[in-house]
Amino acid sequence: MIILAFAALGIFLGITNARKRKGNRLDMAQYAAGYGIAFVLLGILVTIIIERIVS
Repeated sequence: MIILAFAALGIFLGITNARKRKGNRLDMAQYAAGYGIAFVLLGILVTIIIERIVS
């Protein structure tokens, strides 16, 4: 669940950032993909850390 939440947040931030820079649809898609991947990796790290602490 944490990973999906991070992915959604990353995609949202990517699209928002591309709109601020006045990008077209392809720019929004590229920013969404880049931010989404970065936030998924961050979500994986957070999940691993939580699992190590709890176990």
